[in-house]
Amino acid sequence: MVLDPSLPDEQLRERLFATIPRERLSQALTEVNNLVRPPDNVFYQELDQRYKTVRGFLPMVLRHLHFQASPAGQPVAAALIWLAAREQRPKSSGDAPHEVVRKSWLRYVDGEHGKFDLHAYTFCVLDELHTALRRRDVFVSPSWRYADPRAGLLDGAEWDAARPIICRSLELSATAEATLTALSRELDRTYRAVATRLPENGAVRISEQGLVLGKLDELEEPASLKRLKELVAARLPRVDLPEILLEIAARTGFTEAFTHVSERTARAADLTVSLCAVLLGQACNTGPEPLIRSEVPALKRDRLSWVDQNYLRDETITAANAVLVGAQSRIELALAWGGGEVASADGMRFVVPVRTVHAGPNPKYFGPGRGVTWYNLISDQFSGLNAVTVPGTMRDSLVLLAVVLEQQTELQPTQIMTDTGAYSDVVFGLFRLLGYRFSPRLADIGGARFWRIDPHADYGPLDVLARQRINLQAIAPHWDDLLRLAGSLKLGRVPATGIIRTLQVGDRPTRLAQAVAEFGRIEKTLHMLTYIDDEAKRRATLTQLNRGESRHSVARAVFYGKRGELRQKYREGQEDQLGALGLVVNVIVLWNTIYMQAALEQLRREGVEVRDGDVARLSPLLSEHINMLGRYSFSVPEAVARGELRPLRDPSEDAD
Repeated sequence: MVLDPSLPDEQLRERLFATIPRERLSQALTEVNNLVRPPDNVFYQELDQRYKTVRGFLPMVLRHLHFQASPAGQPVAAALIWLAAREQRPKSSGDAPHEVVRKSWLRYVDGEHGKFDLHAYTFCVLDELHTALRRRDVFVSPSWRYADPRAGLLDGAEWDAARPIICRSLELSATAEATLTALSRELDRTYRAVATRLPENGAVRISEQGLVLGKLDELEEPASLKRLKELVAARLPRVDLPEILLEIAARTGFTEAFTHVSERTARAADLTVSLCAVLLGQACNTGPEPLIRSEVPALKRDRLSWVDQNYLRDETITAANAVLVGAQSRIELALAWGGGEVASADGMRFVVPVRTVHAGPNPKYFGPGRGVTWYNLISDQFSGLNAVTVPGTMRDSLVLLAVVLEQQTELQPTQIMTDTGAYSDVVFGLFRLLGYRFSPRLADIGGARFWRIDPHADYGPLDVLARQRINLQAIAPHWDDLLRLAGSLKLGRVPATGIIRTLQVGDRPTRLAQAVAEFGRIEKTLHMLTYIDDEAKRRATLTQLNRGESRHSVARAVFYGKRGELRQKYREGQEDQLGALGLVVNVIVLWNTIYMQAALEQLRREGVEVRDGDVARLSPLLSEHINMLGRYSFSVPEAVARGELRPLRDPSEDAD
């Protein structure tokens, strides 16, 4: 090994680590491990012979590389520190740390008659180092490949200052014992309560083969609800989509959130008209051509192009969407649908027929081509809170966490519902750490694993299911790192989609990820128990997911141009166009909610019976009364421009 001593210290260490003859070390360790317990004298002869190879690079490794460790790697790090100290002062290094010595190495390290054997100890430490580096229990600095996977999380004095605030806001204890004890009691109580009610639960059947959960019976709409829907829909004014955009812009001022990319306060004449036209062209997937009017300054080609390039971007679309969500949440009718504490996430898929790396294959959804998934977070008030664009179909369930954490509206949902395919133990753990209740629909619960903490507890008929045991000892040593991870995500220090390197090395989870998954098994079991026990919870989950499906149907109706295919090559273009689509759908939802509220008030004045239960089951995801094709006038009646509502439609008027 030849190194240039004139290199800076960091480069020297990095190059040194890159040129370590790991193949020789690996071969030596493999040969030692493959020895099938030969007589001691043969083993020591082999060990001494290989020790000469190790001495060729070990002193330089110990001198120039800095090793750090997670709690699981502390014994290896302590042993490396001892070896490094012995290189400097052989006679004053003290006793070698023995926590690193496994049982298989113990008789060689202790040697004959209990005499410490340095050669065997060195190989033992290197053997453990090899394993710890692969598991990321030990990290090297400076290095990229073997760096600390927790890099980027809150640390040092910054974490010491943030820890009390994070613990209070997330309702977690600073030490693992208090939180784990409380969760253990909650899990035990839930098991016992569900087991007590199980004989009366006709939807659940347990056998030796597992759990069978019956399907929910379809609830028929009462006649009063059907009539109320017809009466409300008949009164919604017929309107062109451009007029809806202009009317909601006048009512909410959401277009004020669109600022110039460099001149933030610059406002051109009739900018609202231009912005609404650009948003409509993007959302309808038609482009600007049907909207261009050479005789209207706000709708000229160069004006629309200038607005598109300078005003539409992720941050302005997000800010405008927050205005719409806030306006929706203040309407009495929207509050009857939900308080904003519940949200659901689901994906809408688009074929991308152009050549791009920002699309992925999936024959089920995209046929022979490629496409993207537009993953949405939808509140119980029908408003879209946030969305991300994923190439292909969603494989990484951490995308769900990103959609929740990065939404920037005044609604802060705490219960998140998804369909069956978007959950894992790690996601359950992260959501619970962050103060959310993750509530996926469980369509295939028959094969799910139920976990317990107390191996001796008697849960009656549920004992057949509760065969897996949660290892609290896998959680406790990593508790501070779990808090650091939760705090870093909550404060936006690291993005949710960026923590995969913290949780996984290649295809192997890190010890921290294993601790998160073990923690998540508690929350997952709590959810499964309450899910099979409570029909109302199952219905609420299905209802919220159906709202997402209905919202996607409206989005499909809006996104009618170019056969509904997304033809943006670059991710930024995809996100901006689908962001405009989400914004326009929220405008439709808000407009419908406003006029549905007016229609309900008129019905009450006319003496029509309006039941609260029926009102709660109405939906603003209606589009039959909205013309989305062919007319782009971008003008509104003078009264509406002054802030008045349009006259409601007379149901007796001719349909034409």
